[in-house]
Amino acid sequence: MAAPLVCTRFSDNYELKEELGKGAFSVVRKCIQKHTGLEFAAKIINTKKLSARDFQKLEREARICRKLQHPNIVRLHDSIQEELFHYLVFDLVTGGELFEDIVAREFYSEADASHCIQQILESVNHCHTNGVVHRDLKPENLLLASKVKGAAVKLADFGLAIEVQGDQQAWFGFAGTPGYLSPEVLKKEPYGKPVDIWACGVILYILLVGYPPFWDEDQHRLYAQIKAGAYDYPSPEWDTVTPDAKNLINQMLTVNPAKRVTASDALKHPWICYREKVASAVHRQETVDCLKKFNARRKLKGAILTTMLATRNFSSRSIITNKKGDGSQVKESTESNTTIEDDDVRARKQEIVKITEQLIESINNADFEGYTKICDPHMTAFEPEALGNLLEGMEFHKFYFDHESVLTVLGKNRGINTTVLNPTVHLLGDDAACIAYIILVQYIDKQGVPRSHQYEETRVWHRRDNKWQNVHSHRSASVASTSAAFPPSGVGK
Repeated sequence: MAAPLVCTRFSDNYELKEELGKGAFSVVRKCIQKHTGLEFAAKIINTKKLSARDFQKLEREARICRKLQHPNIVRLHDSIQEELFHYLVFDLVTGGELFEDIVAREFYSEADASHCIQQILESVNHCHTNGVVHRDLKPENLLLASKVKGAAVKLADFGLAIEVQGDQQAWFGFAGTPGYLSPEVLKKEPYGKPVDIWACGVILYILLVGYPPFWDEDQHRLYAQIKAGAYDYPSPEWDTVTPDAKNLINQMLTVNPAKRVTASDALKHPWICYREKVASAVHRQETVDCLKKFNARRKLKGAILTTMLATRNFSSRSIITNKKGDGSQVKESTESNTTIEDDDVRARKQEIVKITEQLIESINNADFEGYTKICDPHMTAFEPEALGNLLEGMEFHKFYFDHESVLTVLGKNRGINTTVLNPTVHLLGDDAACIAYIILVQYIDKQGVPRSHQYEETRVWHRRDNKWQNVHSHRSASVASTSAAFPPSGVGK
C-alpha cells in the first residue's frame, strides 16, 4: 500500500470560506477541513509584509499555542508555512465575544460574573502552569465556544504571549492594551505572570459594573492612575456588590506584583469556590446597561481602525480612543481596545531611553559598580577632560568615581536636578542603537544662587545576550546658562 501523501499546501487540506475578521497583517477566514468536513478558523498572515522580527513573533505564537490544550483556550490545530502566506488553523468559536453575550442575556447577576471570571482564571492558570504569559487579556480576546446557553468562555489571540521560566521576572518590552496594562509594565520594571492577573482584575471590575476602574482622557493621567492603583467603588452601583467580590478585585489590582494574588489562589477564593453561598444572585440591570455603552464604544473604535487600515494602511497599534463611564463621548485619546505591540519601534526606543537614564543615574550617584554593569569594559569615549584624546576602557572614568564628581558633592550638600532633554534614538538593527540628547543640570551654588548648565551627549548601545551595554560615548563641553563658571570636570564622570 502506498504511503499517504503529505499535505504541504493549505489548499490541499482546507477549503476557505467567508471572512471573519481582519488585522494589520492578517485576515481570519472560516475554513473546512476537506477529509473531515469540520469547520475551523484560519488566521492568514501575509508574510511579505513581515520583518525578520515579525517572523520570530509568528513562530513564537505558533509554538506557544501548540502546547496549550485547555477547554477555556482557543486551540491551534495546524500551522502551515507557504511562500507568501502563513496559515494558523484554530478552533472555530461561534458564540462571539463574552461581553456581547452578557448584554443579550435576560438575566445577569454577580454570580454570573463569578462564573465568567472563573473560566478566565482557569485559562490563565493553565497558561502560567505551562510557562506562558498572555500579556493581552481584554474583552476582545474573551470568546464563547458557541451560541448555546452556558457555552464555555475561550481565551484567544496569543500574538503577544511570551514564555517564562517559573516565576521569572524580566523586562520583556512594552506590551498590552492601555486600560489593561499593569503598573510594573508602565513603570518599565521587570514583570512576569502577575501582569495577567492585573488584567483579570480590570476585567472583573467591568463585569460587575459595566465600566473600567481606570480612565482618563489624557494618557499620562490614565497611566498615573494605574501606576498608583488609584481606583474606587463609587455609589450607588457598587453598594449592591458583595464585599467578597471587592476583596478579590483588591487582591488582583494590587500594585506590588509580588503581593498580587496568583491565578491558582484566585480560583480558591470563596467568591468563586462558594459562589452559590457568597455571590449575589440579583439581576444587575444597570451593569448590563453600562456594558452596552462600553461595548458600543469598543465596536466604534474597531470600525475606525478597520477604515484607517483600508484607506491609509495604518498599523493596528496606532488608534487610541477615549472611554468615560457614561459613554457619552468618543474622542481620540487614551482608552483603547487596540494592542500595543511589544517590539514596535516606539517600545524599543523607550527601552534605550530607559537604560540611558539608568546609566546617568549611576553617574550622579557615584555608583561605579552600577556603571560598569551597564558599560562595556572596553568602551570608547570622547570626553572634554581628555583634551581631544580617544579613551578606551574604564580607568579614566573610575578616577572621577573614586574622587566623586562635583555634581555628586553638590547633590549631597545642596541638591541637584538632572534632566534628559530631547532624547533621539536611532535603531541600528535589532541589537544596536544610538541615542543623542541634552543633559540639563540645575543646582544651588555656595552663595545659594540657582545655577543651570547643559551639555550634549551621544551614546552607542549594543545588546549581547539580551543585555544592553554602552560601547561608546561622546560628550561636549558644558555650556553655562548663567554667568557663573561651571565646576571643573565630573559632569557625568
